[in-house]
Amino acid sequence: MQKNSKRNSHPVEKESNTDKKKESKEDFVEVLPPEVTFQIFSKLDIQSLCKAAMTCKRWNQAIEKSDYLWKHHCLTVRAICQKEIDGDRGNGYSWRVTLLRNYWKSKVKHEWLSGRYSNVSSPISLPEKNMCPMDADTWGEILEAELER
Repeated sequence: MQKNSKRNSHPVEKESNTDKKKESKEDFVEVLPPEVTFQIFSKLDIQSLCKAAMTCKRWNQAIEKSDYLWKHHCLTVRAICQKEIDGDRGNGYSWRVTLLRNYWKSKVKHEWLSGRYSNVSSPISLPEKNMCPMDADTWGEILEAELER
């Protein structure tokens, strides 16, 4: 009597596992038309879009080459940092680069203008990781808002 090894006893399973591996290597960016891929990525918020761009080369290329994906988010940031966004766009920066240059500034500026830091008693009370450099005009806007409170 001859014993069959477990490795050779299920050749059909081995083939199906190989097929599954082939299928799992394809993703929607490869399979779907670029317009559909764009629609999927356009549903992501800024942080998710940045994370998706870091997922793999194909996703990065699809996201990076579609500057329009960044436009909506950039216009949202523009509501807070109009001067900065308009300046960067006027200097020829893409929507993506403009957004990346101004995103954190807009977050910090929004928090200041909304009064989050109005009653700060010392610099130690400020969250260091959320702070970013801002120009004199931006600080002037923040000071005006504080004086009006």
